[in-house]
Amino acid sequence: MHPKILAVAKALPPFTKSTEEILPRVEEWLAPLPERDQRKILRIFKYAQVDRRYSIMDMENVFKETSWEDKNAFFCEKAVELGQQALENALAKTDLTPQDIDFIITVSCTGFMIPSMDAEIINRLNMRQDIVRLPVTEMGCAAGTSALIYANEFLKANPTKRAAIISVESPTSTFQHQDWRMTNMVSAAIFGDGAACAILGPTEEVRPQILDTHMYHYYEALHFMGYNVRNTGFEMVLDISVPEEIEKRFPDILYPFLEKNGLSVDQVDHFIFHPGGKKIVQMVEGLLHGLGKNVDDSKTVLREYGNMSSATVLYVLERFMDRNLPAGDKGLMLAFGPGFSAQRLLLEWG
Repeated sequence: MHPKILAVAKALPPFTKSTEEILPRVEEWLAPLPERDQRKILRIFKYAQVDRRYSIMDMENVFKETSWEDKNAFFCEKAVELGQQALENALAKTDLTPQDIDFIITVSCTGFMIPSMDAEIINRLNMRQDIVRLPVTEMGCAAGTSALIYANEFLKANPTKRAAIISVESPTSTFQHQDWRMTNMVSAAIFGDGAACAILGPTEEVRPQILDTHMYHYYEALHFMGYNVRNTGFEMVLDISVPEEIEKRFPDILYPFLEKNGLSVDQVDHFIFHPGGKKIVQMVEGLLHGLGKNVDDSKTVLREYGNMSSATVLYVLERFMDRNLPAGDKGLMLAFGPGFSAQRLLLEWG
């Protein structure tokens, strides 16, 4: 039996604002720039196709320039709280308790803590002392799919056991107040905070099974995406060529993986795609539209929450899970991340 995804649940940070509510504060932040630059950046915010986002801190503290030490300490405190809530929300969709989890994989790239958040959550929920821990960092937006791939490998070797994946991200904690590069403007316009948890294990109920997984590594593409570590924290690296490079290699990413599993695109019912930003979504939507497929759920998640790095694709997956899809439906999960890599999972409800 292939490992199944038993449940997926999100945990929303406490503060939320619409883009319309944020724009006046953004204008204040942009005041040192020439008026022409201000207008250009405000258009990026207005047309990023992100209507709302959530944050672990209120808007005043997001725009307040504090030390990286202070921001990271606050992140650590809130990450544990949100991670615990996400796990409890996912468990509530099953008949499991925290003590039923054999593997715990925690994912984050927007803060730094040792011990990692999994150790804190284990203590808070009195989880088993022999639980296997795997903290995953530095995988960026792809880490939600990466963690599912790692959990799948654990469970193939231990088919009676269960794994919990917890993703907590706070891009607002990494916001660079004095960085006037367009990369920082674009990332500020599209990113938001969020947390999610997926639980995997055996069941006779109809749930998505992980039939196959694959990671595709782009050579000579280290500059595409990542962070530069500065005294002020994490400075975003986001090359403008990313959508074009993804489009160029999309056939290599999609078709061989499906063919290996005896499938064509027509036989994939659902595309569970990480919405990295408007341009990437539009590009993938354009490629799939001609094939009679869509990424409507990805667009909805981007609009309602923004890009929450590794957690985002789990928000998209939750929408499919909550529909109780019929046995036999097939889905393809896809996310891109620093390295540069494309990570895929082939799912079948059964």
